[in-house]
Amino acid sequence: MLMNAYKKIFLVMLGMLCVTACGNKQAERESTSLDTYLKDTSTGIKTGGTKVIEINTPKGKFKVWTKRIGNNPKIKLLLLNGGPGATHEYFECMESFLPQEGIEFIYYDQLGTGNSDNPNDPTFWDLGRYVEEVEQVRQALDLDQSNFYLLGHSWGGILVSQYALKYQQHLKGLIISNMMMSAIDYDKYADEVLAKQMDPSVLAKIREIEENKDFENPQYMELLMPNFYAKHILRLDPEKWPEPVNRSFSKINQSLYVTMQGPSEFGLSGKLEKWDIKKELPKLAVPTLSIGARYDTMDPEHMKWIASQVKNGTYLYCPNGSHMSMYDDQDIYMKGLIKFLKDTDAADQNRK
Repeated sequence: MLMNAYKKIFLVMLGMLCVTACGNKQAERESTSLDTYLKDTSTGIKTGGTKVIEINTPKGKFKVWTKRIGNNPKIKLLLLNGGPGATHEYFECMESFLPQEGIEFIYYDQLGTGNSDNPNDPTFWDLGRYVEEVEQVRQALDLDQSNFYLLGHSWGGILVSQYALKYQQHLKGLIISNMMMSAIDYDKYADEVLAKQMDPSVLAKIREIEENKDFENPQYMELLMPNFYAKHILRLDPEKWPEPVNRSFSKINQSLYVTMQGPSEFGLSGKLEKWDIKKELPKLAVPTLSIGARYDTMDPEHMKWIASQVKNGTYLYCPNGSHMSMYDDQDIYMKGLIKFLKDTDAADQNRK
């Protein structure tokens, strides 16, 4: 009996040691993973992940700015901001979510924006040229089909979808965030749905300013901010908009914005006025996540439809969000993005 008791005690202690050892190994694995994520694998003088890339254009060479956060050989997410003409800075919210998941992501200021060169020449503001710029950035960062995820928000969504139609062989995953695949449909949605939700007297005044092309009139923004931006761009009191958003928007390249979109919020008139790739979506075979939001400037039903048109599509709906749903429906946006990245990576690993 006594021997049996000792044996039982020994087995219990052995079990506890096993549990402790397993726990230590798990902690060691997590620590190793974190160490790997935080390790700067670049050679030479360390710059905190910043890399300035020289790009070739029809009018010479220019430099664009990038910055890598983290290190993950299987998931590298390149971020393309909207505007057109804003900066990478409003993506800084990603730092509160992606590092803890071990997801590497890369900030990138497109030519003419933020920390990148600005040629101050509207002939550079061209969708086809930007597609080739993204491809040169991809090559310089050693991104390929084994690790390259591309996220474009708003105007960035136009750019990444156009890029994917030409270069999807280099992509592991594509995220089209808060963007329709037709500027014509977007224009129609703004006019027939969003405009009709506004106070008629406010809308009439906005229309009057636009018809007079009086866009520098301070009343224009005074009307748009509470009646449109705070309802469909970012659903917060404008006084409480996050600092990275304000910082990014304050630096917007107006020449780029007006050239591509035109000066009006209710009526496209720039180079993107007739852009439409709806019929080309079935050509996209790369895993694709389309993100839409209930209060967006873009039609959420259209963005849901995108996921049904590509060959391997998923839709993420943000029921409380607007155009900047990475802020005003943050939990759903970030969890959905992380799930897509990890699920796509797992599916890729299972195929190998």
